Amino acid sequence: MEFYSNGKLFILGEYYVLEGAKVFALPTKFGQTLRVFPVNTNVLTWKSYDADGSVWFNDEISVTDVISKNIKEQDDKVRKTLIEILHQAHQQNPNVLNVKTGFLVETELTFPRNWGLGTSSTLINNIAQWFQIDAFELLENSFGGSGYDIACAQNNEPITYQKVNGKVSVEQVVYKPSFADKIYFVYLNQKRDSKDAIANFRKKQKDLTYEIAEVSKMTEQLLQIDDLNEFINFFKTYEVNLSKVLEVPTIQEQLFSDFDGLVKSLGGWGGDFVMVASFENPITYFKQKGFETILSYQEMIK
Repeated sequence: MEFYSNGKLFILGEYYVLEGAKVFALPTKFGQTLRVFPVNTNVLTWKSYDADGSVWFNDEISVTDVISKNIKEQDDKVRKTLIEILHQAHQQNPNVLNVKTGFLVETELTFPRNWGLGTSSTLINNIAQWFQIDAFELLENSFGGSGYDIACAQNNEPITYQKVNGKVSVEQVVYKPSFADKIYFVYLNQKRDSKDAIANFRKKQKDLTYEIAEVSKMTEQLLQIDDLNEFINFFKTYEVNLSKVLEVPTIQEQLFSDFDGLVKSLGGWGGDFVMVASFENPITYFKQKGFETILSYQEMIK
């Protein structure tokens, strides 16, 4: 059996999505494959390959340990997380695992693991496909989070996403800006833990009723923008407003204040990729600052 899920980029509504805002995200051309082979032992032999073909995780877990959620203190973080996800999947569908048979499982990323395009969300969605269960429920019971990344994993088109009182609404939308060739994605060479980012947001939380309504409106407005200047100004306003809520300067203020154009954080502020938009090709500017991983819109987005 083989399953595949798309990676994700959160374009508009990060953090606000946790409070019920309607947001906008893009599935990427990069993702993760999961292959499952039945074997005659009651063990899960798990091998995870990075994009360069190197093995970044290799372990054996007894099916009994998964079913009983037997997590030992000395287990490393990846093994603990994997047992937790598989145990929750088993709770949702007990017919896949039994103590008499096991599986050889291989996962393979098509993007470098440190890029932050959804190593966890693509894994959760692939496991949900394997177990034939609801991926949003599996996420809720294991990792937690808004679930927009699961929606990206499952859709090959741009999406709007909203979660209100536990009810998820996903809509595929048409998004083909005429200036897509002026949009780039630059990797900041540092991984951001989304759990930490969410915890930090919740600590600072104020009454965001007005902001949530505004962001939901902005999601609709964004889909209508077809002018690069308007796009740049739109997101600069958005970034400034969110920086006030987070009490953190925008990434453009912090690192790229002399850049002629837009530099926008994506997902948890302070890591992974930024979205860049400018009339001039920005590649030289970012390379001179030491940022070597720069992808065009066409290279990155499905």
